[in-house]
Amino acid sequence: MKFIAKLFPEITIKSRPVRRRLIQRLQSNLQILLKRLDEDIKVSGFWDKVEVSFPGQNDALCEQIIDVMQRVPGIQNFLEVQEYPLGDFDNAFELTREAYAERLKGKTFKVRVKRTGDHDFTSVEMERYIGGGLRQHTEAAGVDVRNPEVWVDLEIRDNKLFVVTANHQGLGGYPLGTQEDVLSLISGGFDSVVASYMTMRRGSKTHFLFFNLGGHAHEIGVKQVSLYLWKKFGASARVKFITVPFEEVVGEILQSVHHSHMGVVLKRMMMRAADKVADRMKLNAIVTGESVAQVSSQTLPNLRLIDESCEHLVLRPLVTMDKPDIINIAREIGTFEFASAMPEFCGVISDKPTTHARRERVEEEESQFDFDVLERALKQAEVIAIDDIVENHNINSEIEAMTRVADNQTLIDIRPPREQERKPLNMPGCDIRVIPFYKLETDFAQLPQEREYLLYCDKGVMSQMHAQHLHELGYENVKVFRPATQ
Repeated sequence: MKFIAKLFPEITIKSRPVRRRLIQRLQSNLQILLKRLDEDIKVSGFWDKVEVSFPGQNDALCEQIIDVMQRVPGIQNFLEVQEYPLGDFDNAFELTREAYAERLKGKTFKVRVKRTGDHDFTSVEMERYIGGGLRQHTEAAGVDVRNPEVWVDLEIRDNKLFVVTANHQGLGGYPLGTQEDVLSLISGGFDSVVASYMTMRRGSKTHFLFFNLGGHAHEIGVKQVSLYLWKKFGASARVKFITVPFEEVVGEILQSVHHSHMGVVLKRMMMRAADKVADRMKLNAIVTGESVAQVSSQTLPNLRLIDESCEHLVLRPLVTMDKPDIINIAREIGTFEFASAMPEFCGVISDKPTTHARRERVEEEESQFDFDVLERALKQAEVIAIDDIVENHNINSEIEAMTRVADNQTLIDIRPPREQERKPLNMPGCDIRVIPFYKLETDFAQLPQEREYLLYCDKGVMSQMHAQHLHELGYENVKVFRPATQ
């Protein structure tokens, strides 16, 4: 079993030292992730590609490898190939026919041969030979050199032949860790999550900064989506999740600032806090999900005043994007359900908010603000490793985890629908209900409360957080289901 990963095109135009460094990091990232699947997986870096190989044929492992490689930044596309010693043209034809005969039935095709090394034949000569053989000895509809229905791809490297059996799209971007680390202000909504994804895809280790405005359910939701985002696109690197309690800051703004300027002042306070956190972590840039004119605080005059409150570079990956496009990306990366169900807490709602704030007026409003409040919030900031979220003391460790389902218990599968469909629970004799996490709070109240309910998810993180949240709402009949193999 072998996969050949093609590099993101921008990598190939870099200088030799930079290109070598990028390829080495991509190789290292893949090695870290794939070794978690199987120790025998080997990752090799070359000048123009990265190869992933595994002895034997294991379809289940193959699917897992494909899933990982599709989510690793730095790969433009990758080929699933069968490797053979390079024999003569007839041998190459027989191997190609074996791999492609079924796919060619009733369809047009074209053969492509990419060749590296010294050979006594040309790529075109091999294409003609194999193409002619496939036309005569398969049920293909014929050759179409301009718009074929099937591309028959072969690669030759020195004395080896690679028959391409599938071509998978990669994530693109730069390998994670090849650009400087950044600090992303994440609220859990569509914008901040997509912005975080885009900096991860661009090669920056992305740390998460959350300002808690007073909603514990909101904090749980943000931790949940941050963990998901990291696991899906950034798990080859360790990053931090920082929570800054901002309830007192919000209260001070409500008392000290005119309602028309509350939104701008709140954003400036957040940027000041982010500035200090970035300094402590020695980071160069802050990331936000703002888009020009999406809300009143995001007009150009207001954004300028917001940026003036901090010294770090502010990156806005979504600055010119439309909301529907942002939502579409959220769907593609699997965070749409998280954002749609995110509990919101809005402690600062301006009446007729200003869209063209002036520096003099903002400074006047802030002169009434007690900045000791902001300093206290920063001192109370909590920093944890993203993969330790479930161990965070804010997650109630006393919620009991069960390894079996008793007769008086109902198992609730809270995974997203796509995960439920891909890997349905198969537990004959158990009472199982399917309630995605984003419907759990509303649907749980309709369940018979005389029964006990066990929440289930793949890793046990979402179930633990949601069980705690239901406990806080007064439901004591909730536990977590964690199979012994989990």
